[in-house]
Amino acid sequence: MADVDFNEVPMATTAPSTSYSPGLEGVVAGPTAISSVEDGLRYRGYAVGDLCAHTGFDEVAYLLIRGELPKAKELQGFRERVAMARRLPEPVKQLFPAMPKWAVPLDVLRTAVSALAHFDQDAADNSHEANVRKAERLLAQMPVIIADQHRVSRGLQPVPARQDLSHSANFLWMLNGVEPSPDDAKALDVSLILYAEHEFNASTFAARVIVSTMSDLHAAVVGAIGALKGPLHGGANEKVMDVLKSAGGPATAEKWTQDALARKERIMGFGHRVYKAGDVRAGILKEFAKAHATTPELQEWETTAEIIEGIMAAQKGMFPNLDWPAGRLYHAMNLEIPLYTPMFAMSRIAGWAAHVIEQLDNNRLIRPRALYTGEPAREVVPLAARG
Repeated sequence: MADVDFNEVPMATTAPSTSYSPGLEGVVAGPTAISSVEDGLRYRGYAVGDLCAHTGFDEVAYLLIRGELPKAKELQGFRERVAMARRLPEPVKQLFPAMPKWAVPLDVLRTAVSALAHFDQDAADNSHEANVRKAERLLAQMPVIIADQHRVSRGLQPVPARQDLSHSANFLWMLNGVEPSPDDAKALDVSLILYAEHEFNASTFAARVIVSTMSDLHAAVVGAIGALKGPLHGGANEKVMDVLKSAGGPATAEKWTQDALARKERIMGFGHRVYKAGDVRAGILKEFAKAHATTPELQEWETTAEIIEGIMAAQKGMFPNLDWPAGRLYHAMNLEIPLYTPMFAMSRIAGWAAHVIEQLDNNRLIRPRALYTGEPAREVVPLAARG
């Protein structure tokens, strides 16, 4: 039986609305108490700038998954549970050396998350508490997957996770085998807060559609990662340095940008479906990108970025989105480009999980209608009469 929602109250069949918005732009697809973008980005009512200034990613992940900012004892327990979950089953670890050298890190992350479902005894349990437990485990395991795969693909041994470090500091430790500086840990932490949640974006909505069928959290996250892979959603932060290098530097940035606009080329890192007057997240992370530009070369990239920003604002009315400073910050932190979108995912897992939990707590099958544009009604002509 297809498309049956056993939680739905029977109602009269009605004709679908004939109104249509390409890409569902501006369409309200459902309620959520997790985040809002109407007056600047807020997570459960808290302005994202305040969260960046006064909390860390650990607290924000707790907020998204559990609904409230933690008290000190609650945060301690949360950190302990996440730290204990920073490990992978041996068969999942064996995936990494088995992958071809050209395997895309985000694709490996997607495969590994799918594999983890087989080892999670809560996998098929869609109760609220089981989903919270699974969310905390995935929050812990995804950075391990990313760091281990990255090191194995370069012929290096994985670095065991540490239980005494914050989420962000531990990821940099596993990645490099060196405890990060406080500045690097803080910068990454802020970027993870900013990437953690963003209402009904493509990957989040994909996750909600998947679990609306009464599927499970792991399946939803696999689908969300698949949606994130597309360059119109994730991946723009990986293109930022390509844009800056193509621009050449401060001396040539203006001409390059003008020429690119004349050719009607899309400049990655600018514009947003929701934020028409600028992305508040970009302004926050820009300060960290500037602070990490500690060499003449990095300072030139920041100057180049400023020139491009000015032209895009003046001529196109387009402003940077979060990916624009994130790509520069991660480059300044010596993080390799293929890691950027997986890092987006290891942050967004907090938001994805929150939406999966919210959807399943009050579920209704998501089943929209289509605007048919095909042939009008017609009769089948028997094969012999078709000529």
